[in-house]
Amino acid sequence: MEDTNLFEASVFIYASSLIVLYLLLALFSFLNTRRYRTYNTRLDDRFLMESPLTPGISVIAPAYNEEKTIIVSTRSLLKLNYPLFEVVIVNDGSSDATLDLMIREFELEETPFAYVERIKTEPFKRIFKSVNPAYSRLIVVDKENGGTKSDASNAGVNASQYPYFLCTDSDCIINRDTLLKMIKPVLNSNKRVICVGATLRMSNSCDITDGAIERVKPPKKWIPRFQELEYLRAYLFGKMGWSFINCVPNVSGGLGLFDKEIAINSGGYDPASHAEDEDIMVRMSAYMMNNKEKYSIQYIPVSCCWTEGPPDINILGRQRVRWARGLAQLFFVHRRVLFNPKYKRLGLVIFPIQLLTEFLAPIIEAAGLIYFIYLIIAGHINWSTAGFIFLYSYSAAVMFGALVILMDNVIKRQYETTKEIFQLWMMAFLEPFLYHPLQIFFSLRGYFSFFTSSDMEWGTMTRQGYTHTTVNNAETKGITENNI
Repeated sequence: MEDTNLFEASVFIYASSLIVLYLLLALFSFLNTRRYRTYNTRLDDRFLMESPLTPGISVIAPAYNEEKTIIVSTRSLLKLNYPLFEVVIVNDGSSDATLDLMIREFELEETPFAYVERIKTEPFKRIFKSVNPAYSRLIVVDKENGGTKSDASNAGVNASQYPYFLCTDSDCIINRDTLLKMIKPVLNSNKRVICVGATLRMSNSCDITDGAIERVKPPKKWIPRFQELEYLRAYLFGKMGWSFINCVPNVSGGLGLFDKEIAINSGGYDPASHAEDEDIMVRMSAYMMNNKEKYSIQYIPVSCCWTEGPPDINILGRQRVRWARGLAQLFFVHRRVLFNPKYKRLGLVIFPIQLLTEFLAPIIEAAGLIYFIYLIIAGHINWSTAGFIFLYSYSAAVMFGALVILMDNVIKRQYETTKEIFQLWMMAFLEPFLYHPLQIFFSLRGYFSFFTSSDMEWGTMTRQGYTHTTVNNAETKGITENNI
C-alpha cells in the first residue's frame, strides 16, 4: 500500500504543478493582452503606412514540393498591407511542379542578383523576378535541396534586403495587416526586440478566396479541430503568458518576425535542426547575453496566420514525430544551457520548464500509465482516490479549454455562430481521451527515432490544398493531394 500511496501522491503533485503553472500563464497572458492593447491603439496603422521611417520587412517562405498550395499562399503574401516589404519564396529543390507553377503564374524570369551568402547553405542556383510590375515585390530563390526548412530559410535571409524578416510556411494564409501588427512591439519597446510572434490557427475548412481568408470556420475533421484548440491554448496561454516575463521558449516557424542583424550574427538557422524555431531563439538569446545586451521576445494575441493542419492520424503522426525529434535534438545540442546561470532566464527558467512540461511530460505520463495498469492487475488501487485525482485533472483540462476559447472571443470573435464556438469547446471534453494519448505516443516515437537514427529530412506530409476561387487565373477548384 505504501507504493500505492506514493504513486497517488506523485500523480496529484504532478497534476497540481501543471495546473498552477497554467493558471499563472493564464494570468500573465491576460495582463500581457491588456498591455498589447495600449500600444496597439497608440501607434496607429495609418501612421505606419504613411511614415517614411517605417522599417522594411522581408517575408520569407521556404517551399519544398508545395504545388497544391504555393500559388494561393504566394498571392496571400503579396497582398499584405504594409508600405515597404518584399516576398522571398525559396524553392528548396522541389521535385514536383512548384517552381514551374510559380514561373507561369507570376511571369517569372531568371535575373542577375547580388546574392551574398552571409549564412552558409546548400548551393544557390538562381534568382527569378517577375516581368509584370504587379508582382514587383516577389523574389523566387532556386537552390539545391538542403534536407531541412532551416537551410531554405537561411537562403531566404541571404537574398533579403530589409532589416527585419518574417519567416512563414509556404502553405500559410496570412492576415493582410499582419506586418503592421507585428512590427508594433518592436517600435514600442525600450529594449531591442529580437523576435515577435503571433497566434496561428487551422485553415482547414475556412473559406479562402484569392489567397485571403473570407470566413473562419472550425475544421470539420476532428484531428485538425483538436489542433485548433491546442494551438489556441499554446499561443494565447502559453506563449503570451511567457512573453509577459520575457521568457518565450520559441516563436513558431509558421509565423515569426526577426531582427535580421541579430539572426545573422547568431549564425542563422541551424541547417541540421528540425526544431528550427526553438533553436534560433536559443542562438539569438545566447548571442545577446554573451554580448551583454538587453533584449526582448514578444508575442501578440491576434490571430494573424492560418495554416493547413494534418487532416488525419497518419499525417499528424509524421508531423509530431518530427517535432519530437527536433525537441530531443534541441536539448542535446544546447545541453550546456540547461541550469547554467550564465544564460540567466534561458538556462534557469525557460529550459528547465521546457524539460519538465514538454520533453519529460510524455515519458512521465507513459510511465505513470504503465505503473497504473500494474497496480490494477496487482489489486492495489484505491479507486475512490484515483477517481478524485482523475476528476481533478480532467476538470482542470476542460476549464482551461473553456478559458482559452473565451479569451479568443474577447480578443476578436473569429467564428460567426455560437454553434461553431460550441463545436470547438466540445473538443476540450474529448481531448484527454482521444487526442492527448496520440501526442504521447508520437512523442515517444520521435524520441526513440532521434536516439536510434541520424537521418533527418523535411519529411513527407500530404497536403489537401485549398478550395478557393481566384481573380486572375483559372486554377482548379477542389481538394487534391500533394506530398511535401
